[in-house]
Amino acid sequence: MSGSRPALPAADLARVVVFAAFIAVLGLFPGFAGVAGVPIVLQNVGPILAGVILGWRLGTASVALLLVLTAVGLPLLSGGRNGAAFFGPSGGFLVGWLLSALVAGLVVARFRSRSLPVLLLACLAGLLADYVIGMPWLGAYIGDVTGGIVQSLVFVPGDLIKIVLAALIASLVHRALPDLLPVRSASSEPRVR
Repeated sequence: MSGSRPALPAADLARVVVFAAFIAVLGLFPGFAGVAGVPIVLQNVGPILAGVILGWRLGTASVALLLVLTAVGLPLLSGGRNGAAFFGPSGGFLVGWLLSALVAGLVVARFRSRSLPVLLLACLAGLLADYVIGMPWLGAYIGDVTGGIVQSLVFVPGDLIKIVLAALIASLVHRALPDLLPVRSASSEPRVR
């Protein structure tokens, strides 16, 4: 034994795997017709929840695991889609899931409180992060970036409802499991490993 510890402790690895599975389960709910081949799905709230519940590091890892499994062909996306979706109109929103979990987790890490307003802010920031990649990607796919962004506005009302629900769920989880995501002390700076 060299005395070095594993890069990801077993409990953290289990959280990553379980949350990736949770996001996959959200894909069992069928999507509805969206715009230009991008369906309206419940699954896109999963990465935001991963970030606000597990934190930026583990949340992003769980989304990355799901996307890798999808990329190798497992039908884990809504409607039974697999890695081929990365090359279609919704590919940017899928890639945006990584940024979504990262941003939502970083916002939660910046505050000492896990209050509902903080979680709402984190969820909104995660949603906007997904839009930053997904909307222009859709525009590039259809050949009109401005048109893609405008057409994507159809997602906003439903996504706002989803992030409110996500913040409420995260609030309940943090209340039930207060040590799941450590609260940063006033004097400490976040450490990146």
